This record gives sequence, structure tokens and C-alpha cells, in this order.
Amino acid sequence: MIVFDQVQKSYQVGDRAIPALHPTDMRIDAGEVFGIVGHSGAGKSTLVRLINLLERPTGGRILVDGEDITRYNPQELRAFRRKVGMIFQHFNLLSSKTVADNIAFPMKLAGVYGKTEIRDRVEELLARVGLTDHAHKFPSQLSGGQKQRVGIARALACRPSILLCDEATSALDPQTTQSVLKLLADINRELGLTVVLITHEMDVVRRVCDRVAVMDAGRVVELGPVSEVFLHPQHPTTRDFVFESENIDHRELQQDLQKTEGRILRLTFKGEATYQPLLGSVARTSGVDFSILSGRIDHIKDTPYGQLTLSLVGGDLAAAMREFEAADVHVEVLR
Repeated sequence: MIVFDQVQKSYQVGDRAIPALHPTDMRIDAGEVFGIVGHSGAGKSTLVRLINLLERPTGGRILVDGEDITRYNPQELRAFRRKVGMIFQHFNLLSSKTVADNIAFPMKLAGVYGKTEIRDRVEELLARVGLTDHAHKFPSQLSGGQKQRVGIARALACRPSILLCDEATSALDPQTTQSVLKLLADINRELGLTVVLITHEMDVVRRVCDRVAVMDAGRVVELGPVSEVFLHPQHPTTRDFVFESENIDHRELQQDLQKTEGRILRLTFKGEATYQPLLGSVARTSGVDFSILSGRIDHIKDTPYGQLTLSLVGGDLAAAMREFEAADVHVEVLR
């Protein structure tokens, strides 16, 4: 649905052009939740703001549904932007307007909706985000999670086909973050919206995204399905994000591995294999002894996964590895 063709963005500072996004090729499919993760200054906000041309590229083409939006005239661009909703980190609600008026505001600005249509749409959206009883309150009377739900409803007002989320959960506590992420996932599933979500939290990506791009210094350094990027990170920046999300100190882990005897393997389970009693059966049939050095079991979106780092000694190691692979377990030899 969205294609970046050698898209780049630079900012002019005096007589210097400072690159914020180096030439980038990327595809975002219709109906998917696409995550963009990176540290502050990586260029992820610039990339997202190029999708609705709040920032103009200094090179390349941006295609949406096959049309080069960088060639749009002002009238075409206004019509296009009605198809793109945006959710902000700090809500950006109008403090002098009620919840209902905040949601209605983009429809009134568009100038193509009647009063009855606006009223019905606002009621529908209030029900969707669970704020029907708060329609006549002002933003100052709402919690952070409620404010963000108003922001989501406002972004959906003009029935967009693309929803951009700029650090939509960064200002929220963990429990509220989970409820907002569930709401976004429900909206994606029920309405078929294409959701582009930028964040610096790998856990957010893991819970709701289908694919993810990892950015560093204005470049996309890794891109792929969340399960592959999360469980088998290739780039140092991606590995840092994964270790941070799991509270793993990489240097301490390496020190621990050096003190451990035997062959060290990392096993990755996905789906139903996550819950199978595989280690015990492999130990019995191959005669190997194992120690679990680290491990985790969780979900990537709706798919369960597990990852274990093991030390194996004795027995028939080759037979043990064959059994792991036969059980559709991904095996990495760390040492």
C-alpha cells in the first residue's frame, strides 16, 4: 500500500545539508501493523511524517496505492490527508473543546460532512473507544489513557485507510499502554486499517506488529517479520533493543557463558512447540545433561514463543541436535 522508492530527507542548516533519512526503499502492505523502532534521533518520526507529507522528501518517490503523492497539488493533498489519521505522543487535544467536539473537529474542518453525519459518527467512535459517558467532559478531566482514546477516535473520524501512531504509548503507564495497544489491534483487525506505529519500545512492537523496521542514524538497518527480527536479530542496534526489552545485560551474559562448560546452544520454539516437554525426552534418548542458562516464554502478537540458552555436556550431542531440529526447533550454536 505504501512504497518508499529511494526516499531521503535532509534539513538545511546554514550552508550544510544534514541528512535525517538516507535513501530508503521500503514497502508497507495493506492491512498490516508495521512497526518502526529506533532510539531518539534515529529518523523514525521523520520517516512517518513523510507518509502524509507533513515533511517533504528531498529525493525519491512515495507511492500510496500506486500513486506518487509527492506530485499531488494542494487540493489533491488535502483530500489524501483525510485518508490518513494520526495519533500523537502527547495527545494534542484542544483543551477548550469537549471530548465530542475534539472528535468532530477534523470532520468539520473537512467541510464535506453534514451535522447529522458528524453527530452519528462521533457517537459511534465514542462507543468504539469506550468513552460514551465522557462525551461532554474536557481533556483536563480525563486520565492519560482516556485522552489517548480520544486521540484515536479523532484520528478515525474521517474513516482513514492509514493510521499513523507517533509514540502513541510513550506517555502512558504500562497497564494503560496494554489497553491502548489492544484497542489499536482491534481497530486494525476489525476495520482493516494499515497501521504504522513508531516507538522506541520493542515490547510494543512484539505485542501488536506484523513486521518491523529498525532504524539507526537515518537508515533502516533491519526489516522483516517481527518474529524473525525479535528472535534472531542480526544488526547490533536490533540486538540492543531485544536485550533491553528482556532486561538482559549482554556483557554479563557473555561473562556467564565463559564460565560454563560444554556446548552452548540457543533454542527457539514457536507455536505449539513452545509447550512440548522436549528437553526431558532429548536428555533421555541422547544421554546429554543440560543446564538452563537463561530463558523466556511469551507471545509475539498471538503466537507463543520460547527461547532457552542451554549448556549441554556428555552423551551424544549430535543426536540431541538432530532431535531438536526434527521437532522444528531453531538451533543456534553459541559455542
